[in-house]
Amino acid sequence: MSVGETTESPSAKTGLAQLADTATKIRRAIEGVIEGKRDVVRLAITVMLAEGHLLIEDVPGVGKTMLAKALARSVDCSVRRVQFTPDLLPSDITGVSVYNQEAREFEFKPGAIFANIVVGDEINRASPKTQSALLECMEERQVTVDGITYELGIPFMVVATQNPIEMEGTYPLPEAQRDRFMARLSMGYPSEEAELAMLDSHGQHSPLDDLEAVSDATEIAKLVDIVRTVHVSDQVRRYAIDLVTSTRTSNELRLGASPRATLHLIRAARAAAALDDRDYVLPDDLQDLAIPVLAHRLLPTAEAQIGRRATDDIVADIVARVPVPDDSRSRRNAS
Repeated sequence: MSVGETTESPSAKTGLAQLADTATKIRRAIEGVIEGKRDVVRLAITVMLAEGHLLIEDVPGVGKTMLAKALARSVDCSVRRVQFTPDLLPSDITGVSVYNQEAREFEFKPGAIFANIVVGDEINRASPKTQSALLECMEERQVTVDGITYELGIPFMVVATQNPIEMEGTYPLPEAQRDRFMARLSMGYPSEEAELAMLDSHGQHSPLDDLEAVSDATEIAKLVDIVRTVHVSDQVRRYAIDLVTSTRTSNELRLGASPRATLHLIRAARAAAALDDRDYVLPDDLQDLAIPVLAHRLLPTAEAQIGRRATDDIVADIVARVPVPDDSRSRRNAS
C-alpha cells in the first residue's frame, strides 16, 4: 500500500464511482467550451468538490470568464454573475433592506451573492471596500445586513476572475481576500492546435449556448460529503503542515501561508484523491496542489522581487526541499 492508504469499503467504492462519473461528465462539458486545458478544468472541479472558491488570474482574452461560465452552466443550480466595476457598491453584492410603505417595515432584497455559484468578473476592478463585502460570504457562507444574518445556499462557490494587478485600472486584492480563495489558476495561452479548434468551434456561435447541465446542486452537495470521508493519515497531515510552515520561515517571503491555507490544502487534496478514485490522500496530491493553493497567499521580500522570484517558484523550491513521509512508517489498514 501507499502512504496513507486504506482499504475501501463497498459503500466507499460506490460513492467514489459516482463522484468520478459525475466529475467526468462535468469535465467533458467544460472541455466542449475550453479547448486544450484539461489540467485547468480538473483544478476547477477539484475546488468545487472541496467546498472552496476559485481565483482565475491571467491577461485579458484567454478565457477566464468563459471557464467560470462553463463551470457554472455545467451544474443545474442558481448562478449569478457580478461585473466588478469601480462604482459597484457592497450592497449590490450582499443586498439591502428596503422600507415597504404598505407593510410599514423593512424588507430585505437579496444581492447577487445569494446563489449556488457566483461568477465575479474582474474582481480587482472594484474598490477594496466592495471587495471586502465578500469576506463574510466566502468564509462563513452567510451575509449580515443591518444586524440580521442570512444563510447562503449549499453548495456555495465564488469563481472570480482578475487581470494582473499591473494592468491599468485595477486594485490589488487585500491579503484577507486572497486567503479566502482556495486556489488560484492561470489559463495561459492555448496551443496552436487548441487555438485552431477554437476558431472552428467559436466561429459560428458560442459553444456555451450548446452546453447543457450534467449535474445539479443536490448531487454536488452529495459529492462534497463523499470527499469529506477521504482518509488523511497523520503522516500526510504532518507533511501538509511542514509545507505550510516552510513558507513562514522562508527568507524569500515576508508573509507565509496561514492556518486556513493548511486546511484548504488538505481539503483540495481530499477532492483530488477522490477524483483519482482513491479514498486516501497521498503526498503526491499535496505536491501537485501546493502551488495553486499556497502561492497566491504569499508575499515575497523586496530581495526576492528584485531577483524576479515569483511565489510559484518559491513554493516549488519548498516542495522539492521538504522531506516526504517515509512510506514504511505511514501505512494504515482499515480495520
